[in-house]
Amino acid sequence: MKAFVIDVDGCLTDGQMWYSVEGKMFKAFGADDHDALNLIRSKIQICLMTADHLGYRISVARANDMGIHIVFTPMNERVDCMSKICCLEDIIYMGDGILDGDIFEKVGYSICPADGFYLTKQKASYVCQHSGGHRAVAEACLHIKEKFEL
Repeated sequence: MKAFVIDVDGCLTDGQMWYSVEGKMFKAFGADDHDALNLIRSKIQICLMTADHLGYRISVARANDMGIHIVFTPMNERVDCMSKICCLEDIIYMGDGILDGDIFEKVGYSICPADGFYLTKQKASYVCQHSGGHRAVAEACLHIKEKFEL
């Protein structure tokens, strides 16, 4: 495997989006995910993706803190975007939403948090015990490290 692509909302976050009358204000990112990504980042390319245009600046701020590349990619363009990173067969994709299951069928390996959409979990190569924003990405990193001997 050459790349680990992570859908931000619902994997690195708990999927909740906090609004005020001024609009989207906050996202909750989980603990340990950044540390676990650091365990594998020298051995596999890591990329974050989000389709959340209103919360994009929030996600960029977190990605910048972690030193990880992030791209705004609508769900219907995600497979094409990933194919520019490397061969789809060499991509591990982590997603949680109703549309991520279709992407799972096109990549080499797929991971879903415990609280992912039920049909998406059925299509995943690996389902985490942890929920999005609650160490699911950390668990995925440790799983990848062991399964692919990184």
